[in-house]
Formats: sequence, C-alpha cells, structure tokens
Amino acid sequence: MQYKRVLLKLTGELFGEKLKKGLDFKAIAKVVSYLHPLKEKTNIELAIVVGAGNLFRGRDVINTKVDRATADYIGMLATVMNALALQEELERLGSTVRVMSSLIVQSVCEPFIRRRAVRHLEKGRIVILAGGTGNPFFTTDSAAALKACELSCEIILKGTNVEGVYSSDPKKDAHARMYRVLNYQEALEKGLTVMDNTAFALCQRERIPIRVFNLDHLENIERIINGEDVGTLISN
Repeated sequence: MQYKRVLLKLTGELFGEKLKKGLDFKAIAKVVSYLHPLKEKTNIELAIVVGAGNLFRGRDVINTKVDRATADYIGMLATVMNALALQEELERLGSTVRVMSSLIVQSVCEPFIRRRAVRHLEKGRIVILAGGTGNPFFTTDSAAALKACELSCEIILKGTNVEGVYSSDPKKDAHARMYRVLNYQEALEKGLTVMDNTAFALCQRERIPIRVFNLDHLENIERIINGEDVGTLISN
C-alpha cells in the first residue's frame, strides 16, 4: 500500500434516495459493503468525514431571512445523522466504529478529541467525523482538510460523481477537459470548485495531497491506496 492513514470525504448525497435527498439505508449499505471488506483486507487506518447535502446545507438559506450561522449549525447536526446511519451499517457487518463530533452531542457520539481519535485509528477502528469544524461559515470540505491535518493523514480521498477535476462541468460541456495532475495554486487560480479555497489552502500549507475520483466505482478507493493513477491528483 502507498498510504496507511487515509481520510475519505463522502458527500451526503451518497446517503440519499434517487433524488439524493433523505436517508436511504440501502444506498448506505452499498457503500458499506465495500468499505468493510476493504478495511479488513488492507488494514488501512480509515477516517471518514461525511457531508449533509442529502438533508440540509447552511448555504441553502442564502437570499432568505434565516440566520446563516443558525443554518450552518442545522447542517452540522445533519452530518451527525448521516454519521450515525453510516456507523449502524458498518457495525452490522462487523466493523468497529467510533463517531466523533466537533459539536457536543454526547448522548449519541463522542466529542472530537484529537489524541483519542488518533488512538482509535491506531487500534484499527474506523473513525467517522461529524459536526463539520464545529463552527459556522465553514464547509465539510474545510472540515475534511482540518481533520486530515490534525490526524496526520497521508492523503484525502474526495469522492464525486465524475471521474476527476474538469475545466468545466462535464455533464454540461462536452469539451470539458479533465486534469490528471494539478497543484494547489492552479486549483485556486482556476477557481475549481471541487473543494473550497480554505480546504485547498490548508492542504497546500500542510502538504497533504487530495485525490479526486469517481465514487460510483468504489473499487477506485483500493486502487488509489495501492498507488494507481486514478482521477485527479492535487498536490504541491
């Protein structure tokens, strides 16, 4: 394996039904049916950051009278719901899992404490990170970058619904060009929105590479861990 400790960023839309909304345990089970044997087979140290696009995003209230900070807290709580659903399916298959949240919700999950999270990873437990950064005005992409830095992850795996990072939306532009390799500065200057600028800047400073790949083909995760050139690599 090229990577031992990995952070996997999962979009909340992956947890939704056909319209990418709500909680669909069959859709979650499909992802888990791959992640559980992968963990058993490779023995990687796996941290997962979940989004909440299937339930609620703070930015959904832009141009309304709803307070943005309050909306972001609602979105962070939605990530806890997704994390618990993912934990349920993983444990059903026999994985040992800990959900840790940057928001304190002690009735259902542990608070995020860096040293404890590292210990869980060292013990072979899957750590699901919820609650975003714990602060409003930050995306779960920023949370993924922050947690990858805190946990000394070797790479961020960012799953999307296309093959990698493109010059424009490939579903709308037949001439969109896929990038195989980018550096962080190029990604920032080109305004590529696969992750937000805060996440890019943090990974650039801490020299953590990001691999963007198509999550519709779950086997891509193992291929990346084994060093194959899949999707788009963003690095220094």
